[in-house]
Amino acid sequence: MEQSQPAELRFLRLLASYLAAQLAGDLRGALRLLDESLVRGASVTDLQCQVIQAAQRELGRLWQQGRVDIAEEHRATAISQVALAHLFARAQPAPARGVSVAVACVEGELHEMPARLLSDFLELAGFTVMHLGANLPTDSLVSLLEREPPDVLALSVTMLFNIPALRRAVVEVRGLMGPTLPILVGGSAINALPGLAEELGVASAGPTPAELESAVLRAVARRLH
Repeated sequence: MEQSQPAELRFLRLLASYLAAQLAGDLRGALRLLDESLVRGASVTDLQCQVIQAAQRELGRLWQQGRVDIAEEHRATAISQVALAHLFARAQPAPARGVSVAVACVEGELHEMPARLLSDFLELAGFTVMHLGANLPTDSLVSLLEREPPDVLALSVTMLFNIPALRRAVVEVRGLMGPTLPILVGGSAINALPGLAEELGVASAGPTPAELESAVLRAVARRLH
């Protein structure tokens, strides 16, 4: 990336190169692109959002169009999982806020990348994060929350057919914790169903670090009042 180029153009070109490395199965090439960008002044947050997150969205679009198959999508996503860990190790987290957030994919939801990104965003913003991964059975989620209650619960759902699992999770968590535990929801399925968060009585988490941070802080503030 040449510094004389507009930032938006630099990131678009980096995104194209990163996605090409993903699709070629070139892990070292993908990491090298990120490291070179860090040296040239890109922030970890910019690379998370404008490269890795954007590449995953494009990868999903290519899969929906039948231009990549499941094996290729899995290989490319595995590269992004390593890339996120690679960036996380190089980031300087903000001071601790004293706020804990549990992050989980609802039962049946196998797409963990959005939740992983969410967890990394929050951890680097100074929150204490309990990342619970993909396809977390609702009963296990409820049991853990009872033993280790967080300040906020964030649930991720990508596929529309997992919305019933989200509904069940919200009902069961509310049955255990009552209305006092703030619940945030996010993911492609939530974006496709405007009004669902309000219907469920939960808050919607935005896709960017700033929006996510604000959503968590608003949720905690409401709980305290």
